[in-house]
Amino acid sequence: MASITIRNLDEQLKSQLRIEAAMHGHSMEEEVRIILRKALNQPQKVGLGSRIRDRFADAGGVELEVPARSDKPRDPGFGA
Repeated sequence: MASITIRNLDEQLKSQLRIEAAMHGHSMEEEVRIILRKALNQPQKVGLGSRIRDRFADAGGVELEVPARSDKPRDPGFGA
């Protein structure tokens, strides 16, 4: 098992964590493990593409003209 150290933890947050752990009958370490497990095991609500689009939506978009296709598809020549 891996270990982490959390420095500069706010005293009020530590106190809240201690109280929550006591209410649930856990150690502070176990309470943190439970909180992290719950937070990180949430299913992603949207995919990566949607998150990227949402992040840059305020920047506006670019409308590109799609040219009409006039050439017929060509054989790539893989069999030659």
